[in-house]
Amino acid sequence: MLLHVPDVLTAAEVEHTRRVLDAAEWVDGAATAGFQSTLVKRNAQLPEGSPAARELGELVLRALNNNPLFGSAALPGKVFPPLFNRYADGEAFGNHVDNAIRQVRGTSQRLRTDLSATLFLSAPDEYDGGELLIDDAYGPRAVKLPAGHMVLYPATSLHRVTPVTRGARLASFFWIQSLVRGDAERSLLFDLDMSIIRLRQQVGDNEAVVSLTGVYHNLLRRWAEL
Repeated sequence: MLLHVPDVLTAAEVEHTRRVLDAAEWVDGAATAGFQSTLVKRNAQLPEGSPAARELGELVLRALNNNPLFGSAALPGKVFPPLFNRYADGEAFGNHVDNAIRQVRGTSQRLRTDLSATLFLSAPDEYDGGELLIDDAYGPRAVKLPAGHMVLYPATSLHRVTPVTRGARLASFFWIQSLVRGDAERSLLFDLDMSIIRLRQQVGDNEAVVSLTGVYHNLLRRWAEL
């Protein structure tokens, strides 16, 4: 499932994030790449664990905790501390698949990357190029979203970032270990949850809505891994 999650950050939060990023020091993005990714990754990144990365990462995590669409789609068990990158001057990231396991720097904490997320921090008219291309069953899907919006997609996906030929593309990226490992099961639960919400808005909590809610939770109980 590939999902556009709008308005994860407010305009004020995006503005604050941009001010912090503008004042921050950047390093070579290859620092967090796996062996294969290092060969095709050309960008800059905030150092993991730097004061700016910690402050902005906590801001993003708070926003995610308050976003019901993200919660319904991802069913997050663990979220990797958000990272931040910048593409400019022709920088790009070639075809790659994200590492299956990520370890939080400086800790023993590891998580399985079921889902990948990119939270856009630059408006589309601020830069040319920089599309996130994600391959799915229908071919490559180009993603270039407004600042504060996020795309969520399976971490198993082959994906890439096209060269930025004007301006700079700023984003936060991170991974989620879901309570439900399989993308097919998560997608079914998400569709069911959205249908229940729409029905509740139309008819209230009648007997059918309560029954469907029970089905949702019984399926979640069957598939969830804690």
